[in-house]
Amino acid sequence: MFVHLRLHTEFSVVDGTNRIDDVVAAAAADRQPALAITDLNNLFGAIKFYKAARGAGVKPLIGAEVMLQGFTDETPGAMPGAHQPALPRAILLVQDHQGYLNLSELLARAWTRNDGRGQAVIQRAWLEELNGGLILLSGAQAGPVGQALMAGDARKAADVALQLSSLFTHRFYLELQRAGRSDDERHVTATVQLAARLRLPVVATHPVQFLEADDYEAHEARVCIAEGEILGNNLRVRRFTRAQYFKPAAEMEALFADVPSALANSLEIARRCSLTLVLGKPQLPNFPI
Repeated sequence: MFVHLRLHTEFSVVDGTNRIDDVVAAAAADRQPALAITDLNNLFGAIKFYKAARGAGVKPLIGAEVMLQGFTDETPGAMPGAHQPALPRAILLVQDHQGYLNLSELLARAWTRNDGRGQAVIQRAWLEELNGGLILLSGAQAGPVGQALMAGDARKAADVALQLSSLFTHRFYLELQRAGRSDDERHVTATVQLAARLRLPVVATHPVQFLEADDYEAHEARVCIAEGEILGNNLRVRRFTRAQYFKPAAEMEALFADVPSALANSLEIARRCSLTLVLGKPQLPNFPI
């Protein structure tokens, strides 16, 4: 059994084309017990997703993919391949109501307190203050641990992993991905070795950007629009693969048959996340009058 813990919907704006109703229906048809929404730097689709998933008998897991600062020597705005690494990304998943409030506050600060950088970035100090009720997934190659591993710096990767596992005690997982990218297997091997050495848990995830494999071209068109690129430009950087569709659980089980604990932990994380939202009633701030 497997649960998808990574999903960009159309609410990710720049790099997702999944429609919430369609992807929830796909999860229900595949008899997947739960499904996460982790749009980039926002919770715009969270309530719609929560209602749709519950209505389909699928447990909704709420989260977001976020950019972090303060764990590596990253430079804001740098792109992969530049002299400086890009800001690392990771996944925050909500465990309970307090976690939902904390993630909402983290995203609000990320968008409003970053000195006009034009992108949402979560500072380390905020994460130290507001990590309660949240589970952190490492971000695979794009995360602070993965970036160090891909740079061949195992010592730095271990140091960052220990910092994050200390901050998120028993709530930090190292992500493994096999999404058709050239460095996937190198990352999986290095991460499994690191996890064994540090006694940290691993979890299999899949970066779902679109519903069906045939939706790849439409997704690429959306990415080009967001980046001001031309679809036919053979020189443009292609950050996504045709494999990043919503894979049935059986495909994911076959993909990670050699790391059964990574599959089991996807279910364990789903079990650890239990959020109940009150809908249909005004939610007003406690504002002094």
